[in-house]
This record gives sequence, C-alpha cells and structure tokens, in this order.
Amino acid sequence: MQKEREIQWQQPGGRIVITGGCFCGRVRYQIASPLGPGRSCHCSRCRKAFSGAGSAYAEVTPGSFSWVSGEDNLSLYETTPGWVLCFCRTCGSTLCGTATGKVHGVTLGSVDGDPEVQIDMHIFVGSKAPWDHIGGHAPQYPEFPPHAPSGHAE
Repeated sequence: MQKEREIQWQQPGGRIVITGGCFCGRVRYQIASPLGPGRSCHCSRCRKAFSGAGSAYAEVTPGSFSWVSGEDNLSLYETTPGWVLCFCRTCGSTLCGTATGKVHGVTLGSVDGDPEVQIDMHIFVGSKAPWDHIGGHAPQYPEFPPHAPSGHAE
C-alpha cells in the first residue's frame, strides 16, 4: 500500500499547504489555507453522489485552492444550477464541489493525512438512510442549519 503523503508542509514565508487527491493519484490539489469547519450532509442526493451515508466536506477559503495535476482528468456534474461536483474520470473519487465555477469545498476523504478539522454539524438528517446511525456530539439539523445560506453545495 502506498504511504500517505504528508498533509501539510511549510512553504517559504511559513504558509501552510494542505494536499489531497483521488484514489488512483491522477488528480492532485493543494490548498494554501486552513480548511473551514467540517460538515456531513445526509440527504439522498449526497448518499448517491458519495456512495455512502452522506458527504463529509469542509469549505475552503476563496482563492486558496489550486489543481496540482490531472485537472484535465476531471468529470463535472452539475447537481443544481451553479453547484458542481468534480470527480476523477479514472477512479471516480469525488474531490470537491464548486459554486459559480470556483472551488467551494473539498471532500474530507480526499485530503492527505489529518485535515485538522472535525465534523461540526450534520445536515439533512431528516432524510438520512434508515441504516445511518450518527455518532458524536456535533449538532444535527433536519435540513439546513438556521444560519445557512440557501443552496445545496455538496
């Protein structure tokens, strides 16, 4: 089994960089800022898109995300107008979501190593699968939390 790459390294000037990529390794990215809070969405659409109990993702600071390699190997799927999921065309890994053409968040499973975030909330638990038993202490919302903007990013 291939050894996981280190999640962070110091660039000149002390800037932290987070790295990640797909299962087959053809698509790689980096993020030049800490990740935002982690979320898990349990809606039926995320269960299908992520082939599991839902999605686990964190938002990124605008302008901090860049593709390192394999951007031409991405497949894009518009989930709702303006919101797109990016997949590796070879292995099918879901890597990120975009809003109006800019990367909005990354899937936590695609980040190398420890992303240094926890799931801070579970959303759309009102439509979670009957076999999904959510653990932990993060708050759970039947749909969006009361303070969230409209639109379903991931």
